[in-house]
Amino acid sequence: MTEDQKKKLEQKLWNIANELRGKMNADEFRDYCLGFIFYKYLSEKLHTFANGIMAEDGIDFMAIDENSPQGQEMLEAISEESIEELGYFLKPSELFTSLAKRGAHKVEDANADDDVVVDNFILDDLSKVLNSIERSTMGTESEDDFDHLFEDLDLTSTKLGRTEDAKNKLIAKILVHLDNIDFAISDSESDVLGDAYEYLIGQFAAGAGKKAGEFYTPQAVSTILAKLVTNGKTRLKSVYDPTCGSGSLLLRVSKEVEHVGDFYGQEMNRTTFNLARMNMILHGVHYRNFDLKQEDTLEHPQHIDKKFEAVVANPPFSAKWSASKLFESDDRFARYGKLAPGSKADFAFVQHMLYQLEENGIMAVVLPHGVLFRGAAEGHIRRYIIEEGNWLDAVIGLPANIFYGTSIPTCILVLKKCREHPDNILFIDASNHFEKAKNQNYLRPEHIEKIITAYRERKDEAKYSHVASLSEISENDYNLNIPRYVDTFEEAEPVDLAAVTAELKKLDSEMVALDEKIQSFCTELGIETPV
Repeated sequence: MTEDQKKKLEQKLWNIANELRGKMNADEFRDYCLGFIFYKYLSEKLHTFANGIMAEDGIDFMAIDENSPQGQEMLEAISEESIEELGYFLKPSELFTSLAKRGAHKVEDANADDDVVVDNFILDDLSKVLNSIERSTMGTESEDDFDHLFEDLDLTSTKLGRTEDAKNKLIAKILVHLDNIDFAISDSESDVLGDAYEYLIGQFAAGAGKKAGEFYTPQAVSTILAKLVTNGKTRLKSVYDPTCGSGSLLLRVSKEVEHVGDFYGQEMNRTTFNLARMNMILHGVHYRNFDLKQEDTLEHPQHIDKKFEAVVANPPFSAKWSASKLFESDDRFARYGKLAPGSKADFAFVQHMLYQLEENGIMAVVLPHGVLFRGAAEGHIRRYIIEEGNWLDAVIGLPANIFYGTSIPTCILVLKKCREHPDNILFIDASNHFEKAKNQNYLRPEHIEKIITAYRERKDEAKYSHVASLSEISENDYNLNIPRYVDTFEEAEPVDLAAVTAELKKLDSEMVALDEKIQSFCTELGIETPV
């Protein structure tokens, strides 16, 4: 599929969402729209898989008679293989297209008030099917990955309509619209559905305002983080995101290398956690190769016994945390001597990530600018990271207003436990390199490439990057505020005072001549001179 076709498909998806969401908030409608896309994906994946099993017999999965003894025998055999390979199972009557066709059909009449006619009440059947998907995984390896996956698809919510018929009409229309889109799922090289899914997550994030930041990192920022932690590598044993949101950052890392072994993540918000698991499966990550957990990462870390080769994160900026005294003996924080303040957990996330980082690993984290210069406990931790650990490899200043829902300036910290350049820290000031949009700034590919090139080449570039020695950092009392290291001050154009004086004299002379001319005209007319 070409980029142009991909954009048309994305537009089609957005039009459906826009047309049908009515008075529902974007982030509420998101849960339904993305949930149904995921259900469609599972159905088509299962259909293709089952047809592959029965290819030699020339039988289509949809043609199996579910009520006949022979049909039931075939379904049982396919179910076993499907659960083993895909992690779940659906019967032909439970597939997305079966339910969509049962619920409504499209009409081509240009004069019709509505291009979709609802035929049957399908809400009860739909609810049973979604439960059936989860039940098919019970007692298997994939159970955790499908557990309560569809819980945000509340088909009884009054937000869908005031009556059962109104709810059914809306849902049936969504299903029939989605059923008419070809996501090219049988094309093993294509990831159109996964990309479209990610596109919608981004679009909903843009429309959801302040709530968006909790589940989505702008693609440009994800790309920078992914390129930083994969620099010089073609394969990664593991990647971890302690605040994984919708999982887009983990998936972005996998696009920068040939292979990622295992994906690990933790997310506190249940809805976002569900999105992340769906996103993994949609992008073809096998259920055995991802391990996502729902919990508070700082208070209840779920992967504490593991170390990771790459660690990335865009944690919530300056979030509150308990900073409980109990954490003073926690292995993640104990060595620093002080805890990050309860009002700002930024450094607590950094400490957690460093703890989970392998000795040869690399981590990149997005944080608010304040972490570079705030004092007290944060200043103490920052000094420890540089002076005692010598883990800080680079500081990258990003433009303001590139995140959804916040305009504060941000930076990326790159940290390694075994650095190739232990005697210096690279500073990059990319804050002035962006494209201005109506509501939000964004980074073009050339802006991203400039940052990555500067990181790889690690050299001084006027008004953009500076390699600071550790003694220079020490002289600045471990304050990392970027203007201390990268001078972006633009001198004003020098003023030629002699030229200005000459110009003023010339104007004065012209004014005298003009006054004389006006006086002459007034004398001729016999009126009083105004000047």
